Amino acid sequence: MNTFLSYLSIAALFALVLLPALVGFARERRIDRELREAELRRVPQPPGTAGAALPVTATRRPYLRSWARI
Repeated sequence: MNTFLSYLSIAALFALVLLPALVGFARERRIDRELREAELRRVPQPPGTAGAALPVTATRRPYLRSWARI
């Protein structure tokens, strides 16, 4: 019985250590899949505007009343 509990505790610790890595790996795979799907759905630019410069639009951030103005 003592050997079984030892194996069980080692397996539980092993799973506890590996769980964050496996969750992160699954999240990375999901993000990669979403990026791949978004790339496939992307509409190609017309040939005449491929090298044209796009206008730059700046968004203003609201003043948040802090000492750090971003």
